Amino acid sequence: MQEKLFYKIGEVSQITGLEAYVLRFWESEFPALHPKKSKGNQRVYTKREIDLILQIKKLLYEEGMTIAGAKKKIGGSPVRSGQAMQAPLRDETLDRVRRELEEVLHILS
Repeated sequence: MQEKLFYKIGEVSQITGLEAYVLRFWESEFPALHPKKSKGNQRVYTKREIDLILQIKKLLYEEGMTIAGAKKKIGGSPVRSGQAMQAPLRDETLDRVRRELEEVLHILS
């Protein structure tokens, strides 16, 4: 990643491997993730915000946490790292990840 002061949402999407709509949704869920807006009303992210996005992604996608669990973890509240998801939430998350991977495969082919 080329070091810059600010990154547009498209660049952050490429860096993190997340769709722009996911980034915008996470902004509404995680108060710590609040990019500034440019004069043209575009979101501009800092390196710190990209690091936070990558941390959230790891908690949700790799460790299987819920959004509520990830909020607590980021906020400093104690949450076990491998906190198990309830079956319906886990299945929903797996379906979402599967759809996103299929979209990536479609784009690459």
